[in-house]
Amino acid sequence: MAHLTAWFLFVLSLAAQEVASFHLPNPTTRNLASSSALAPIVHPHRTPSHLYSTEDPSSISNNPLSILTKSQLSNRKNDLMLGEDSGVYNFDNEKWGALGEAGWVTFFAAVATILTAVVVLWIYPPTGYGDDFVHFLETDLAHGNPHIVTLLFGIIFPIVHSGLASLRPYGEQLVGARTWRVIFAFPSLCLSYSWIIYFISHAHAGIQFYDISQIGWVHALAWLTNFASFLFLYPSVYNLKEVAAVEKPKTHLWETGVIRITRHPQYVGQVMWSAAHLAMVGTSFTALTMVLLVGHHAFACWNGDRRLEAEHGENFLKIKEKTSVIPFQAIWEGRQVLPDDYWKELVRAPIVLIAVGSIGAYFAHPYMQAGAALAKNSGLNAGGILDPIFLELN
Repeated sequence: MAHLTAWFLFVLSLAAQEVASFHLPNPTTRNLASSSALAPIVHPHRTPSHLYSTEDPSSISNNPLSILTKSQLSNRKNDLMLGEDSGVYNFDNEKWGALGEAGWVTFFAAVATILTAVVVLWIYPPTGYGDDFVHFLETDLAHGNPHIVTLLFGIIFPIVHSGLASLRPYGEQLVGARTWRVIFAFPSLCLSYSWIIYFISHAHAGIQFYDISQIGWVHALAWLTNFASFLFLYPSVYNLKEVAAVEKPKTHLWETGVIRITRHPQYVGQVMWSAAHLAMVGTSFTALTMVLLVGHHAFACWNGDRRLEAEHGENFLKIKEKTSVIPFQAIWEGRQVLPDDYWKELVRAPIVLIAVGSIGAYFAHPYMQAGAALAKNSGLNAGGILDPIFLELN
C-alpha cells in the first residue's frame, strides 16, 4: 500500500504538466459568437477604458484581491471582437453542484476516477502495464540504449497525442465530446508519465558535454526561465472542468491574454522549459529529449492552426493576421496593439493559480525524483490486472 500511495502522489504532480497540452475550451468566458456580444456596450458615465466592457466601474471592489475572485475586463476597442477573452473568472458563478451536474463535486469525482484508472491500469506495477511497456521499449527495441528509448517516446507520444487531437471531429461524432476527451486524455497521461519518469531517471545518461548546475546564478536563471515557461499555457487549459470533461469541450478561438504575445504559447513555453533544463543538465540524452519535445510542439503549431482554421474559418485567419508565433513579433510590427490596461488580462485567477502551482512543482522535485527512482528500482512486474480477460480472449 505504501508503494501505491507513492505512485498516486507522483502521478498527481505530473497530471498538471500533461493537462497543459490539452486543447480545451473555457465556457466561463463570454460567448462572443452572438451578435449581442459582438456589439460594444457603451454607457454615458463610462470612461474610454471601459468602452468594450460589460463591467460597471461602480461595481469594482476596492479590495485588491477582488480581481482574483472576479476578473476585470480590459479595454478591447482595438480588437476584432471575433475571439474570446481568455482567463475570465467569476467566483460567484462557481457551484459545487450535485454528483452528475456540471459542478465541482462532479469534477473531483471525474478527476479521481481518471487518475485512479491511470494508477491501476498503468502506473502501479503489480496491476498496471506501464512497466511492461517501458521494458518492451528498453529491452526488446532499444537493447538498453536510453537514447533510443527516449527517441521512441518522442515518436510514439506525438502520434498518439496529436493524432487523437486531430481525429477529434470524427471521434466526437461517434462517441460524443466528453467520451472522446477521456479517450484522448487517458493514453496521453499514461505515455507522458512514463516518458517523464524515464527522463528523470536517465537525464545524466550519455555524453556529458558540461555540468554547470552547481553555479548559483545559472541555477537561478534556469529556475526563473522554467517558472516563466508555465505562464505560457494555451488559455483553454484554464477551465479545469472542461479538462475533466465535466463540461462539454469545444474548440475555442482566443484573442486576448498571452495570445497577444504569441499565438502558440505552449510552444514558446516548451522552448523555455527545455532550454532551462538543458542548461542545467548538459548531456546527450537530455539534449535529444529536449529536441524531441520542442519538435513535437513545433509540429503542434502547424497542426493547431490547421484545426482552428477548420473550425473557425475566416475568423481565425483574421486573428492570425494580428498575432504571431514568435513572441512579441506582431506587437513590434504594429499588427497587435496592447490595451492600456493589458495587465487586467494577466492578473486573473487561473494564471495566478498556475504561478502558485509552478512554485509548488519546484518544491515537489525531490518527490518526483523519488518516484522516478521507485519506478526504476521496482523493475518489471510482468502483466497486470486485465490479464485474466486477455487470457480468456485468447
